[in-house]
Amino acid sequence: MNVPWWFPFGSVAGIHPAVLATALNAEPALQLVDVRTGVEYAGGHIRGAVNVPITALVSRLASLGLDRSRPVVAVCLSAHRSPPAVRLFRRHGYDAVELAGGMLAWRAAGLPEEGRPVRA
Repeated sequence: MNVPWWFPFGSVAGIHPAVLATALNAEPALQLVDVRTGVEYAGGHIRGAVNVPITALVSRLASLGLDRSRPVVAVCLSAHRSPPAVRLFRRHGYDAVELAGGMLAWRAAGLPEEGRPVRA
């Protein structure tokens, strides 16, 4: 099925949160693009992620300076906005996957975030 890049559903390759957490320290370094809104990103994100809302990804893709020789991981809240990002990255020659389950899965696994308030 040939799905338009912007369609917010569909199946794309993904990486499990625990695998991503380990891979963040490996070479080649992964490139993380968080496609949530700026408010969502400010509320907690994975260290090293660049925030580009999915609505701005097409217009800002060239200016991101991503390296086609390094994998890209698209991150969103629940893995609904990341599939279109993965399709767009792949269309432009990047090896891209989504964070499986999004930030909800990352948080459920208890993995670290920057910018997230600590709750008692």
